[in-house]
Amino acid sequence: MTQDEPTTVTLWRPTGPEELELVRESGWSAWPPRLPEQPDFYPVLNEDYAIRIAPDWNVRASGVGHVTKFEVDGEFLRQFDVQQVGGEIVETVGQP
Repeated sequence: MTQDEPTTVTLWRPTGPEELELVRESGWSAWPPRLPEQPDFYPVLNEDYAIRIAPDWNVRASGVGHVTKFEVDGEFLRQFDVQQVGGEIVETVGQP
C-alpha cells in the first residue's frame, strides 16, 4: 500500500441479535466462528445494501436485524475476492 491508500477498509454486515451479542462479548473486536449451517462470512462494501438485506436475512430469522460497521486492515483484505452479487453497488467480500 502507498501512503495515499487507506490502511483500513470500511465493511458492513447485517447481523442478528445472537451474533451481535457474541461480537459484544469479544469486546467488539472479533466475529464469532462460523456455524456449520452458515460456513461463509460475507460482509458487504455498501451500507445501503446492508440496510436493504438486513430484513430478509435477520428480521425474518430472529425478529430483529442490525447493520454493523467495522474497519478491516486493507492489506489483510487483499487475499479475498470481491464478489459482485447484484447491481453495480452490490458487492461482498468472499472467501480467498
